[in-house]
Amino acid sequence: MAKTDTKTKKPNIFVRMGRKLKETFSELKRVTWPSFPKVVKSTCVVLVVVLVFLVAFTLINEGLLALLKLLTEIGTDTGE
Repeated sequence: MAKTDTKTKKPNIFVRMGRKLKETFSELKRVTWPSFPKVVKSTCVVLVVVLVFLVAFTLINEGLLALLKLLTEIGTDTGE
């Protein structure tokens, strides 16, 4: 008895990729894209938040660097 799995056999890779591509394009047709002013506003918000975090982390880094220098200078000070 030879088993034939014609029902469960997968189509080849190119057929599957073609189906996926077709599904993707049909899904993109239903997407509601934001307006240009909304995109610009969101981009500005992201840039401001990134700049705020950049400044905060830079200040924290400089403060910790100053503290490290202070501690290493105290450790090398022999009191002569």
